[in-house]
Amino acid sequence: MTAPALYEIETSEGDDGTMHPAEQLWTPGEDAVENGFLAHRALHVTGLDGSTDDHLYPVAFLVLGHQRWADIIEAAAAYMARVHGWRNLHLYPGDDPADLIPRIPRAVHTHGVFLRHPHPDQDGCGCEWDNTWRMVWAPASEPGAVPITALRHPAATVKAASIPNPDEGAPATWAT
Repeated sequence: MTAPALYEIETSEGDDGTMHPAEQLWTPGEDAVENGFLAHRALHVTGLDGSTDDHLYPVAFLVLGHQRWADIIEAAAAYMARVHGWRNLHLYPGDDPADLIPRIPRAVHTHGVFLRHPHPDQDGCGCEWDNTWRMVWAPASEPGAVPITALRHPAATVKAASIPNPDEGAPATWAT
């Protein structure tokens, strides 16, 4: 018996009918900025959309490496300021300011596997996956897993962000 895979690599069918991988494992490094991460001080941060992909603003933030809670809050605020032109992490623009969100959710240290569409270094193929990546939560022992710190946006629902919860047995720990 084999254990079920935590993620599957997308495939596409070639003209000759054979299946080819449409994505590959990717370890963000010096190329992280070219792939949608922002550099803030020594951190690389990006916003994550929810599973429905219909959000105007990120429902969560992801910072490469295991970082301190205060540092990820600062990086998330910097991301919102640079990408969306605002620095308030408590409400989305247009939300009722009378809706009080008393505190910023805790950040978690966890791991993820990054999958990216394989392109030659010089030219993209113009397909729907061109210059895109996706991340799948994974245990630290999973091949290709990268340490990350994740933080739900305070105005996003817990379900929308789907960040691993250490209190529910997820492979994660609370950031300090």
